[in-house]
Amino acid sequence: MKKTPCLYAIVRFAPFVETGEFANVGIVLITPEQRFFGYKLMIKRYGRVTNFFDQLDRRVYQETMYKLRDELERSLDIFNQHGFDRRLKDNDTDFAKHYFAEIIRPRETVIKFSAPRVVLTDNPAKKLEQLYQFYVERDFVTKQYQEKVMESGVRKLLFQADIGDLFHSMKIGNDSYHATFPFVEQQKDKAVKIIKPLRLDHSEPSKIIEHGDAWLARIKRLKRNNFLPEKVLFTVNGVDNKDERKDAFEEVIENLQDEGVNVIPYQKKESILAFAQSVD
Repeated sequence: MKKTPCLYAIVRFAPFVETGEFANVGIVLITPEQRFFGYKLMIKRYGRVTNFFDQLDRRVYQETMYKLRDELERSLDIFNQHGFDRRLKDNDTDFAKHYFAEIIRPRETVIKFSAPRVVLTDNPAKKLEQLYQFYVERDFVTKQYQEKVMESGVRKLLFQADIGDLFHSMKIGNDSYHATFPFVEQQKDKAVKIIKPLRLDHSEPSKIIEHGDAWLARIKRLKRNNFLPEKVLFTVNGVDNKDERKDAFEEVIENLQDEGVNVIPYQKKESILAFAQSVD
């Protein structure tokens, strides 16, 4: 099938005018020639957004997104009335382009749209999903990269407290089996404390469990061979209490705690620092 140009815009949630901060929360896309208008919004699994805007009541986000969804459904009805549902022989592409521009024009609301962008595709619905995964789900960011970002945050916290020089990346174990931890404190050449940031906000419950189980297996083996110090902390980012991934997240946490691992949310900087500064 011949590729045709699509117009799309990124939906942005910007609740605080004062700071100008925003989060990407959706995509709207139109291909007038193929009579396609579609959108995808972050209605569920929005914990990343509400955690970022932590002073905002989550109901504000929910109500905003439901209202936007209703508005976009009304827009779809209008496009259909002008030929997009193919009941009409003619398709008014000029109207479609102008109406799309009206949908995404700047307004004084918490919802903003990026400037329109153009992409070629022979499958608008598939392209919509790809754009959503890239700009909203950030599928280009691997779990390793995200954990490196978390590590940078912990490192900054430790150095701000003037204890950063006490912790170093180190292999725990021996030549037969070992695991590398980013923050290890030693005393007399013996590891006495470990801090490990762990990402647990994967898009699917099974991925949360798989990633958690991988580290759980390492902990069990190191502990069984007496390589693990008593003080081990996993600082985790997670999911909202109402999220459908909550059970998987809590299962991983409980399994780690059963092995004697301290688990603290990544957002609780003071608790992480208290662990790092603790003495025997």
